[in-house]
Amino acid sequence: MADGIGRASALLASGTLVSRLLGFVKAILVANVIGVDIVGNTFAIANQLPNTIYVIIGGGVLSAVLVPQIVRAGIHADGGNAYINKLITITLVCIGAATAIITLAAPVAVFVVAGSLPADQFALATAFAYWCLPQILFYALYTVLGEVLNARKMFGPFTWAPVLNNVIAIAGLLCFIVLFGSEEPALGTWDGARTLVLAGSATLGVVVQALFLLLFWRRAGLRFRPDFQWRGVGLRATGRIASWTFGMLILTTIGGIVETQIVASVSGDAPSVAILQYAWLIFMLPHSIITVSIATAYFTRMSEHAHGVGGVPDYSRLRADISAAIRTVSLLIVLAASVIIVVAVPFASVFANNFGDAQAMGSIITAFVLGLVPFCILFVVQRAFYALGDTKTPFFFTLFQTLLFTLLALGGRMLLPDELVAVGVATAITVACIAQTIVAAWLLRRRLGGLELRRIVPSLLRFGVASLPAAVIGFIVLLLLGGVHEGGFTTGGLFGSLVTMAVVGAVMAAVYVALLALFRAPELRAALAPVLSRFGR
Repeated sequence: MADGIGRASALLASGTLVSRLLGFVKAILVANVIGVDIVGNTFAIANQLPNTIYVIIGGGVLSAVLVPQIVRAGIHADGGNAYINKLITITLVCIGAATAIITLAAPVAVFVVAGSLPADQFALATAFAYWCLPQILFYALYTVLGEVLNARKMFGPFTWAPVLNNVIAIAGLLCFIVLFGSEEPALGTWDGARTLVLAGSATLGVVVQALFLLLFWRRAGLRFRPDFQWRGVGLRATGRIASWTFGMLILTTIGGIVETQIVASVSGDAPSVAILQYAWLIFMLPHSIITVSIATAYFTRMSEHAHGVGGVPDYSRLRADISAAIRTVSLLIVLAASVIIVVAVPFASVFANNFGDAQAMGSIITAFVLGLVPFCILFVVQRAFYALGDTKTPFFFTLFQTLLFTLLALGGRMLLPDELVAVGVATAITVACIAQTIVAAWLLRRRLGGLELRRIVPSLLRFGVASLPAAVIGFIVLLLLGGVHEGGFTTGGLFGSLVTMAVVGAVMAAVYVALLALFRAPELRAALAPVLSRFGR
C-alpha cells in the first residue's frame, strides 16, 4: 500500500475504531436501559427513520458524486470554491425544507416503515420520530462538509466527528439513568420527559457531529458564502449523475422498508427490529473500521485515475487501485468475519438481556457475517463505478439485489415461524448481496477490460484457507473457556463476554497471521512493512 494511502487509511481507521467502540458503549446502554423488546423496538424504528429518509432524499447521492465532482471542479480558476458554496447552499435550502416537511408528517413516516405496530407502540414511535427526524438535515451537512474535506485530502475530521456524536449520546443516556433509573420501563409508564432525554440527546449528537466540521473549513482553504446562483459550475452534470443514484437509493430504501415491515410484524416475544439492528451493528463494525477506511482513502485516487490526464482515463492504474483495495480489505475482513462467527453468541450477550435473546441474536449475526466479505468487495466495486462517473450501472445491479431480497424475505415470512423470521431476513440479505457482488464485479470487469483477477482470486483463496484452521482453534479456545450455555463465563456477564472475545480473537489472529506468513502472502508483507520497519530501526 502506498505511504499516502496507508497513512490516510490508518487515520480513518483510528477515528472509526474509537467512534465504533463508543457506538457499542452507546448501544449497550440503550439495550440495558430500554431493552430489546417493546420500547427498544419502538425507539429502534424511530431512530433509524432519519437515516432511511436521508438516504432517500440524497445521502448516497452526495457520497457517490461529491468526491469525483469536487476533484473535477478543482481545475477551475477558483479551485472549486464556487461549486462547493453552491452545493452547500443547495443542501441547506432543499434538504432543510424537506426535513421540515417530513418532521411535520412524522406519523405518515412511521406508518410507512412500521404500519403494523399496535396503537400504543405506534404513538410512542411517532413521539420519538418528532425528535429524531431533524437529524436528516444534519446528516446531509455532515456528508457534504466531510466529503469536501475528503476531496481536499483532509480525512481526519470526517472520521473523528462521529466520536463527538457518540460522546453526547452516551452523556444523554447516563443522564436518563440518573433521572429515571436503569430498570427497563414498561410501555405504559413512558412519558414525554423520557422521550425528550432519550431522543433529544440522540439528535443533539448528530447536530454537533455536522457543525464540528466547520472548524476545519479555513484550514482547507475554504470560506463558505451562501450562493443561490446555481448555474455555471457543472451542477447540471452532477444532477444527471445523481439521478441514477437517487433511483438506486429508492430501491435500497424499498428493500429496507420491506425488511422493517416484515420484522416489525413479529414484534413481541420473537426477535424483532431492535435485535436485528444490534446484529447489523456488529456486522458493520469491521466494515466501518476496515473497508470504509481503506476504500475512502483509495476513492480519491481512483477518481483521479478515472479522470486521468486531460480527461483521458487511466484504466491500468484504476484496475491496480481496485485490486489493491480489494486485497487489502479482504486480508483483514476474512479474519474479522471468522472471529465474529466463532464468538457470535458471546458478542450478542453484551446486548441481550437473557440467554434466549443472545442465542437468537447470535444466529442473526452469523447469517449476516456469512456475507461480510462479498459486502465489502461490493463497496469497493461500487466506488470504482462512482469514480468513473457511472451511477447508471449500480442502479441496475441494485435493482437486481432488491428484487431478489424482497422475494426471499417475503418467502421466508410465509414459510418460517415467527421466531425464525429475523434469521430468514438476515439470510435473504446475505444471499442477495453475494449475487449482487458477482453481477457488479462482472459488469466492472467488462467496463475496464479486466480486474486483475489473477491477483485477487489467489489472495482470497489464501485468506480463506488461513481462516479455517484459525476458526477451528478459536472454537476450541471458546470451549476451553466454558462453551456457550446459560449462565456460563462466556455469556453470563459483560466481563466474561469481553474476555472471551479478546482471547479468542487474539488466538485466531495469531494463527491466521502465522499461516499467511507461511504462505508468503504479499498483502501481509505490505500491511506489516511499516511496523517491521519501525522495529528494524
